[in-house]
Order: sequence, then structure tokens, then C-alpha cells
Amino acid sequence: MNPQLRWKFILIAIVILLCIYGLIGIPFPTSLAQVKENVADRIKLGLDLKGGSHLVLQVQVDEAIGQRCDQAVDQLAKQLREKNVNVGDIRRLDDTHIQVNNVEPSTSGTFRDIVTNQFSDWNISPAAGVVNGYLLTLKPSVIADLRRDTMDQALETITRRINALGLTEPTIAFTGRGDNEILVQLPGEGDPTRAKAVIQAGGQLSLNRVADDQTYPSEAAALAAKGGVLPPGTEILPGRSDSAAGPTAAPVYYILDRAPAVTGADLRGATPAPDTNNPSQYQVHFELSTAAAARFGPFTEANIGHRMAIVLDHQVYSAPVIQGRIDDNGEITGNFNQDSAHDLALVLRAGALPASIKYLEERTVGPSLGADSIRQGVRASIGSILVVMIFLVFYYRLSGVNAVVALFLNLLILVAFMAFAGAVLTLPGIAGVILTIGMGVDSNVLVFERIREELRNGKTPAAAVEQGFDKAFQTIIDTHVTTIVSAVFLFLFGTGPVKGFAITLVIGLLANVFTSIYVSRAIFDWNLSRQDRQEALSI
Repeated sequence: MNPQLRWKFILIAIVILLCIYGLIGIPFPTSLAQVKENVADRIKLGLDLKGGSHLVLQVQVDEAIGQRCDQAVDQLAKQLREKNVNVGDIRRLDDTHIQVNNVEPSTSGTFRDIVTNQFSDWNISPAAGVVNGYLLTLKPSVIADLRRDTMDQALETITRRINALGLTEPTIAFTGRGDNEILVQLPGEGDPTRAKAVIQAGGQLSLNRVADDQTYPSEAAALAAKGGVLPPGTEILPGRSDSAAGPTAAPVYYILDRAPAVTGADLRGATPAPDTNNPSQYQVHFELSTAAAARFGPFTEANIGHRMAIVLDHQVYSAPVIQGRIDDNGEITGNFNQDSAHDLALVLRAGALPASIKYLEERTVGPSLGADSIRQGVRASIGSILVVMIFLVFYYRLSGVNAVVALFLNLLILVAFMAFAGAVLTLPGIAGVILTIGMGVDSNVLVFERIREELRNGKTPAAAVEQGFDKAFQTIIDTHVTTIVSAVFLFLFGTGPVKGFAITLVIGLLANVFTSIYVSRAIFDWNLSRQDRQEALSI
């Protein structure tokens, strides 16, 4: 064997050993059961094969827009007070409109300048039917940006939270239906209860001033206490009384400022710790960003002696009295045990959801269905390989055996690379494996037919092999590159199962180029080196 051919086979042997290591690991298993166990540990299965939970969430993006409106109302009121601009009242009409009534004519120019310079996201116009009134409308471009940013932040936050739970190979992606929906698939997670709790718990954290220190037994009672009309800029939220004992205590209702002092987006860290006042319970210590601390310090200093509500998902968890100025850290207290405090801290560290979410769909895929899919997929793959092998050997004789060897190595590289990369095998991924088999056969047929053509033209076997591979190479590269480009687009814009198909297809095609050109050519060269120069080629 000449040195060049020897190095080719050394490289092929190294590739085979690396693939075997990727599939079964070291130390080498001593039984078939250990081999199966090692392979099962290294090949990660998707939801459709392993079973698990499938959730479709809808992000309530209008809440984020409404929160922007509330913050604008609060900031505008502060700006007008600082500039001594007298107005009747400032009210939020809906998520995108603010009405300002009874602006003094002498300060109307200053009012318009403040809105134009400080609130550039809003269009200003005279309010219809209101003397000296103005209507602020959130710009459509700002609304579109808010919707997009809310969805992007929600996707990123949910991804961090699910990954922090330690679930293996989850899929979190937009559904593509344009209804503010996010798909969450949790392979191997038969009970999604905790995942759902962590996804949604603490979705909207805010610290709001309690506008009325009195608590009420019902929302109707709170509204009746104010004569049936809430003060401007306030809202009623349910919660637990700080003096109530146990998590099953009857809820009470608070009247809070609608605009929060700080929100979950201002958090920079959160850790659980035993409650210093009640060692049997836990609390969550949080830290605020520098910008939030600059707002929170003056807010707490101005409201010493008043209550501040800690609001999680539109419910008051606690409403302690502000004892002094608080700048950059504080505690969330409540009826937390160690696990619930840990999960809440995890949620806060992962970031606040910009809006609450609603579950549109929830289903559990049983592992028996996944096992049946694997069994049928393996049968389909083995059946297709057997049929292809019989055809290749029957039609191309000993050269067909060469193609079969290259085909098996192609599959070995594909499966081993998926094990190395931690890629997830799904049912569409199995379809990609079967398609790879077809592409591998196609590459070998191209080469073999070229070799036959050269032999019919009177070339020697060695020259025919050389010309056959050289002429087929460009065609094989063209077909594989175009298919890989299509698969890349499927990966970039597809959801989980489509991405699984694209990954297996790309890996299989790259492996196929190596086996059909490099490995098959090495086997032909080795066979030609062993036979007489005038001996016919079995093809």
C-alpha cells in the first residue's frame, strides 16, 4: 500500500474511533446492555420521541402598553408640578390615550413644550369637547416597538427561567401564528406544574404606594368607601393582610397608586434567606439597579410612615410600612417556605416578564407514544437501508459493497456528531436521517455511472475511477450545497421539530460528502492496488 493511501485509511480509522467514542464513551462497555445504555444517554430525544409537556402561552402585550401609559401619567404630573403648570386633572382614558383637562391658558405654551420635549413618544392634540383640554396619543410606531420588545423580552425571560430549572433540551420559540404566542416543549417532563409556576409566578413585580391605609373585605366595599369612584391614578388589587395567619386566610383588598415606584425590570439580583422575624419562614432579598435606586430613595423618604405594597402578578404579597429611606435593596416577605422562596428568587433573577401570560394550550405526550415513534422510525430506517443495500449490490456488484460501507459510515458519523453536539433527535429528525440515506445513494450512483461511462469509452479501470470521481465531484457539491442552504433557512426560521429535521439533514449531507468522495475513493484505490492492471472492475 502506498504511503498516501495508508494515510487516508489512518484518517478514516481515526474518524471511526471518534464516532465510536462519541456514541458509547470510555471505558468501553462490556455488554450489549451497557452499549444501549451509553448510546441512550448520549442521544437526546425530543418531545415527540421521549414524551413530555407541550404548552402554548399568550403574552398579554396590552398590559405592557398600559404600564407605559401609567408611567407617562405619573411622570407628566411630576413635570407639571415642577414647572408650576396648573391643570385640572390628568387621566388615562385607555392603554394609548391620556387626557389633560383645564390647562390654564397662560401656561398652555409651557404645557405643550413639556409634552413635545419630554414625551416625544406621544402626539398632542386638543381634546374634543373639552375647553382647554388636551389629548395625548401614543404613537403607532412606539406601540409597534413596544409589542415587539415585549414579545422578545418575554421569550428571553421564559427561556432563562426554564433553563434555570435544569430541564433537558427544552424548546422555547414563537409559534409563528402572529397572536403573541410562545411555544414551550419540555421533553421528559410529564408534570409541567412546577415549570408553569416558575414561568408565570412573579411575572409582574412592582412596588406601589398604598393610597389608602385601610384594607377592605371586597372590591365592592373598597369602591363604596370612595363613593363609587376611585381617586384618579389608583386601582384596587387583592392580597393578604399582613396580620392574617396562614396562606388560607381570607383575601383583603387594597387601594394602590396605579403607577409603580419600581418594577421587576429594575431588579439586579434576588436571593432567598430565612425570615429574621420568623425563622420558620423565608423571605427574598432583592437588589435594585442604580437608576431605580435613585428613584426609590426619594420615593421612600417622601412616604415614611405610609405603606408600600409589594405586588406580584397583580396580587399584594405584603404591604409593610416604610420605616426609613430605602435606596438599592429590600425584602419580599410573605408565607414562603424554602422551596417557594427559592423559586421566586429564581424568577426574579431570571428577569421580570414585561406582561402576564395566559395558557392557551397544554398537553402531555406520553413516553409510550415516543417509544412507538422510535420503533417505527428505526424500522423504516433499517428497511430503507436493506432495500438500498440489495439494489446497490445487485446492480453495481462489488462496487455496490463499497457504497454500502460508505453509507454505514455516513450514518455512524451523523449519529455520533449529534451525540457530541448534544443535538436533539426528533421524529422529523429521523425523516432527515432517511433522506440522508437517499442523498448518499444518489451521490454513489452519480460516481458509479460516471465510472461506467469512462469504461465504455475505453479507459482503464484506474483512469475510469479517477475521471468518474473528478467529473461527479462538482455535481455532488452543487446538489449538497443547495440542499444545505435550504436546511439552514429551515433552521433559522423553523420551530423545534423543523429545526431537528434541518440539523440532521445538514450533518448527514456534510458526512455524505466525506464518505461518498473521500472514503469511497480510498476503497476503490485500495481495490485497484491489489488487482492486475488489466483486470476488469466489478461495477
